[in-house]
Amino acid sequence: MANFAELNSNNKVLRIVYTCNQDVADNGGDLSEQAAKHLEKVIPFSNEGVKWIQVSYNDNFRGHCPRPGETYDEATDKFIAEKPYPSWVLDEKNHWKAPVSFTDQHNLPEYYESYFVWDESIQEWKLNPDLDIDVNGLNLPA
Repeated sequence: MANFAELNSNNKVLRIVYTCNQDVADNGGDLSEQAAKHLEKVIPFSNEGVKWIQVSYNDNFRGHCPRPGETYDEATDKFIAEKPYPSWVLDEKNHWKAPVSFTDQHNLPEYYESYFVWDESIQEWKLNPDLDIDVNGLNLPA
């Protein structure tokens, strides 16, 4: 299946649709403007839609497979996720980064980050209170 994002006039993703790979191949091929134009004939735009753009469900191109609400950046040909917190900034790869990196604050490998959440009010990473985990089992530094 080929995947396409419907964009509005501000390049916001409205929805993701799936179409036949053969339709794409028969109409210009992957990442072609011709395939996107063909899709306009097959799947009408929603009320706010103005453009179809092909996306990759497995992140092979355009950064990642977007979700509705994300933005397409034409300059980098990548999708940008919604900003998770007001203090976060985009890095050179269009990834949102906290003002304090998880690894700098906790001196732990990145794989531990999934146990923590960003607390915007105090600008730091805190153990996720929604997880039922044994903190002692994580061998966290005091």
